[in-house]
Amino acid sequence: MATQYKPKNILITGAAGFIASHVATRIVKKYPDYKIVVLDKLDYCSNLKNLLPISSSPSFKFVKGDIASADLVNFILVTENIDTVMHFAAQTHVDNSFGNSFEFTKNNIYGTHVLLEACRQITGQIKRFIHVSTDEVYGETDEDAVVGNHEASQLLPTNPYAATKAGAEMLVMAYGRSYGLPVITTRGNNVYGPNQFPEKLIPKFILLAMRGEPLPIHGDGSNVRSYLYCEDVAEAFEVILHRGEVGHVYNIGTNKERTVMNVAKDICKLFNLEADKAIKFVDNRPFNDQRYFLDDEKLKSLGWSERTHWEEGLRKTMEWYVANSDYWGDVSGALLPHPRAMMMPGGYEGSKEVKGMLDQFNNIQTKVAPISDSVRETHPFKFLIYGRTGWIGGLLGKICEKQGIPYEYGKGRLQERSSLILDIQTIKPTHVFNAAGVTGRPNVDWCESHKPDTIRTNVVGTLTLADVCMEHGLLMINYATGCIFEYDAHHPEGSGIGFKEEDTPNFTGSFYSKTKAMVEELLKEYGNVCTLRVRMPISSDLSNPRNFVTKISRYDKVVNIPNSMTILDELLPISVEMAKRNLQGIYNFTNPGVVSHNEILEMYKEYIDPGFKWTNFTLEEQAKVIVAPRSNNEMDTTKLKKEFPELLSIKDSLIKYVFEPNRKVPAK
Repeated sequence: MATQYKPKNILITGAAGFIASHVATRIVKKYPDYKIVVLDKLDYCSNLKNLLPISSSPSFKFVKGDIASADLVNFILVTENIDTVMHFAAQTHVDNSFGNSFEFTKNNIYGTHVLLEACRQITGQIKRFIHVSTDEVYGETDEDAVVGNHEASQLLPTNPYAATKAGAEMLVMAYGRSYGLPVITTRGNNVYGPNQFPEKLIPKFILLAMRGEPLPIHGDGSNVRSYLYCEDVAEAFEVILHRGEVGHVYNIGTNKERTVMNVAKDICKLFNLEADKAIKFVDNRPFNDQRYFLDDEKLKSLGWSERTHWEEGLRKTMEWYVANSDYWGDVSGALLPHPRAMMMPGGYEGSKEVKGMLDQFNNIQTKVAPISDSVRETHPFKFLIYGRTGWIGGLLGKICEKQGIPYEYGKGRLQERSSLILDIQTIKPTHVFNAAGVTGRPNVDWCESHKPDTIRTNVVGTLTLADVCMEHGLLMINYATGCIFEYDAHHPEGSGIGFKEEDTPNFTGSFYSKTKAMVEELLKEYGNVCTLRVRMPISSDLSNPRNFVTKISRYDKVVNIPNSMTILDELLPISVEMAKRNLQGIYNFTNPGVVSHNEILEMYKEYIDPGFKWTNFTLEEQAKVIVAPRSNNEMDTTKLKKEFPELLSIKDSLIKYVFEPNRKVPAK
């Protein structure tokens, strides 16, 4: 038997739907030490009532949202520390897929892809990704087949729904093989039982029988299907969760088959109806598979077996629908012989009762996870930082840790407003730091061939964050660039006359600089922004390839021009202090004075490597090996120096923070 797996925090997608709600309910009740987070967009066939039995459980949390929202999915995975995903969310009704196939592609393929990619990005956190597929991916089984489709059988889907589920499976398999994502796939027979939306055969026939209306059968009713009761299927997923092997596929099926005609007749018996009078034949689907037949031996080897006999399950289902006839509200559109999604009720939006339940679930969600308020009570500051994977963003986190300042990194994408609002409402910061942005990969030349990407982050994203911060009364510290100026007649090289904060940018040689100058001008309209113009950043970490000292020490040739530069070890703590002081406006964020490439390399030779040699070349020669020109300038730091008189000059700061800590050559 496979090794027992024990999850901690499970994300179940689509759990306001039929099958997943039974799975979620079973796990919450049976395993109270597991945390269950449900993500569901509450489509027409979902219902919050399905989750009421577990809504008050302290280990349960509901989030209304779409799996196709990458930011929301990323946010949930990280903040809830999800280690297990059970992916049920999908469009599933075959009839709908013939008339609304693009929606199936969007939900079933794209939605699954978003979920997989989000799991891939948090390397090592996800221990199980259970993807729920369908027996329909196998296509039609031969009528005379004695052995059902096994897990290695070829996938031959025959309708749009099945095709999208097969496509999703291919993505799951690819992520398992390419990225090592620990995936398991299930393929199940038809499921029936309480809570099922009546677009499906059994609840539709039961409700029609209750109303005394005819039971419509597609074609001649000879199509064969296998049916499993919902509780048995929930148990199957419990077994697969704990004992399923990564990389494997498991059929969830039964060898007991029934024709559609037999199902209709059995329901007629329950209601004492004459089948000949109650049943009517209607046009068949565009393609209606004659038979699906599964080999379920692999799952049985894990210890699972079907428990509920057909007669018992059908009776329990009938009794539930009789007792809950108005559970779904007006479902007349779903009861038509050939329903379409546009005929269905409008999900949770259509019911005041369900809206009230959504409020209740949101309250439960709030009770499960708040941490920000208690932190705020014990510390006057809490920082929200964007740019976790960036150089400056990473250093800011370390500074906060050193100073004991509570902080969190933003999960949202800058250009997606709703995700930024979610971050702020969840984290409740006192200040926001924007250290995210596109600077180029590996340098600004990248921006020349990726202009829309550069605009999206540097302009749209930054402005969106500033606007959201203003709405929430928050100061945004924005790390910008001083590479928007170049020496000119009024600021000649070597003159000591630097560009001031109020000067108009005059360097447009690179697209990167253009976007930065553009967004800086627009940010002047926001009174809640402190813009810090960083230039040629340097830190004590000489192993970092983005460090200006490291860069030029590895170049074959360098130009030799004096420039203003930023020593991060000294200035980043100052930016934190600026946030505490609630400073606003623009600041040239460099050390006073200038230093040339050769002067830095002379220091490198003196402190690090006595044998180091380099060669200079002119700007004209440099232009032949770069795509976009580079900015060279001196910044006036009078404004910053007035606020922080202790600020060291660039050369003194280089020695104190960079070269002395890295000294390899004994002092003379």
